[in-house]
Amino acid sequence: MGIAAVTGAQCMCTFGTAPCSLQVTSQMTCLAEGKPIGTIQDMQPYVNLQPFGMCMSLANPAVASATAAALGVLTPQPCTMVPAGTWIPSNPKALVGGKPCLTNEATLMCGLGAGSIRITVPGQMKVMV
Repeated sequence: MGIAAVTGAQCMCTFGTAPCSLQVTSQMTCLAEGKPIGTIQDMQPYVNLQPFGMCMSLANPAVASATAAALGVLTPQPCTMVPAGTWIPSNPKALVGGKPCLTNEATLMCGLGAGSIRITVPGQMKVMV
């Protein structure tokens, strides 16, 4: 059973250096503690999720290129998250506005750096799904 993630939830990428805050835009009618509950559709870069600071993944071509230029010394580059699909829900039967609800157990894969994005702080603690 997961905790519903709302606007303001904190997210982190396994290869990022800084967290970001989730902004829910997929629906505005279902609220938890006065904040919109996220759905698996809330994964657009620069709309729902901001960059995660610097990317440290060698799967990211910019990091691989900078690291090669530095003779093998890992050289992080600015995060340019590219979601590989939507969030993967932990409970796809719990719906919000006809879409699966986003919980703290959901994951989102980055198609550029191969990182796994997770919700570290759901933004509210009362609603469990």
